[in-house]
Amino acid sequence: MKLSFYGATRTVTGSKHLLEVNGTRILLDCGIFQGGRGETYDENLTFPFDPKTIDLLILSHAHIDHSGNIPNLVKQGFNGDIICTPATRDLCATMLPDSGFIQERDVEFVNKKRKKRGEPPVDPIYTYQDALDSMQYFTTRGYGRRATIATGVGLTFHDAGHMLGSASIVLDIIDREASRDYRLIFSGDVGRAGIPIIRDPEVLDGGNFLIMESTYGDRLHESYEDSEKKLEKILTDTYRRGGSVIMPAFAVGRTQQIVYTLHQLLQRGDMPKMPIYVDSPLAVNATSVFQLHPECYDDEIRQFMNNINSHDPFGFDMVTYIRRLDESKQLNYKREPCVIISASGMAEFGRIVHHLSNRIQDPNNTILITGWQAPNTLGRKLVDKQPEVRIFGELHQVRARVEVLNGFSGHADHDELMNWVGGMRHKPEKVFLVHGEEKAANALQKSLSDHFNMQVAVPVKKQQFTL
Repeated sequence: MKLSFYGATRTVTGSKHLLEVNGTRILLDCGIFQGGRGETYDENLTFPFDPKTIDLLILSHAHIDHSGNIPNLVKQGFNGDIICTPATRDLCATMLPDSGFIQERDVEFVNKKRKKRGEPPVDPIYTYQDALDSMQYFTTRGYGRRATIATGVGLTFHDAGHMLGSASIVLDIIDREASRDYRLIFSGDVGRAGIPIIRDPEVLDGGNFLIMESTYGDRLHESYEDSEKKLEKILTDTYRRGGSVIMPAFAVGRTQQIVYTLHQLLQRGDMPKMPIYVDSPLAVNATSVFQLHPECYDDEIRQFMNNINSHDPFGFDMVTYIRRLDESKQLNYKREPCVIISASGMAEFGRIVHHLSNRIQDPNNTILITGWQAPNTLGRKLVDKQPEVRIFGELHQVRARVEVLNGFSGHADHDELMNWVGGMRHKPEKVFLVHGEEKAANALQKSLSDHFNMQVAVPVKKQQFTL
């Protein structure tokens, strides 16, 4: 049995891991690499393996750094099953075509510049139609329902508590060559206990080998309650200054979490009555998918829905969902205090870039970052407090206040990851840490080794292990 790592190695993007056993090649995730525009095109266009040779793809969840290169995989010859939970499949049906549309628009922009320089045009990594075509390969399996997916390989999904439909993947393997049985666990992205909307991550029984995320392996989050209180203060202070709060937010997961939190604050009278605009067609569509999967909700949101006598925790009087571009442009002329939530979450593309360009130089406004920001992205530059940033090729002075809240994170922090592993009755013999920058992965490596006496590796890209 061989395990090769082709993405999310010492970085937090592009999840891709290949398992080879009993003559079957199983890909775990197929995420797109996210970062500065210049470095992502070639990275995502070409796979370090032949897609035609992959027999199965198991998808942990719908976030684009885990699912976003599936259309390209299919386009280049993959024709096996893509196995995921029902909610993940429904989210991908919205997210992947949106990604294809963005690829097409980006290439149009790039090719105009290339034409002026006398350079040949480039093609999108994949198109909207490629994404639609890839959806026919999806097949779903609910949590806790074991299925045989290949010779000697059984699959069970467990709730990872990270986002709607997210799963930890448990593979029970009869390795014919080694004449031995194994259990391999891929954590996916591990969520946090007590975060609203979705259930807490399941504690697993354990296994022989563990591929585990390490995004926040070197730090602790503030509590959700503390972040909620800080959010109240940020909203109130910005309102009193006559400014607006601009929030780059991932369209799937983070946007719904923020909208639900704002709904709670308004219900309690803990924030000013200021209009809230969700300006992202993808976020609007994804919110509709959330409404289709109440089976994933936790008890807290069910109780909230009962209290407000509504089946829609994401819809209320003060929130407006915007699809049309002309409505989005009209937000540029609104000067009364408001909240604008828009994608992309790392502020690299999409409508949020226009809103930042329009409002970043006003000291009355607040830019509120609530998620991890990849190196070299506009979002990371704002988090790093750079005094000026380039937007649409022009330098802008960062005069708006920049605030960061990490209590809304959907990723477990160091202690939460340690507790997740600590809850396993059968501790893994070997752990492979992925989906974390090197500093975070190394810190978690030391903690796991010291506390549980485990063998812990931090793979580099294309590194292969024989298990």
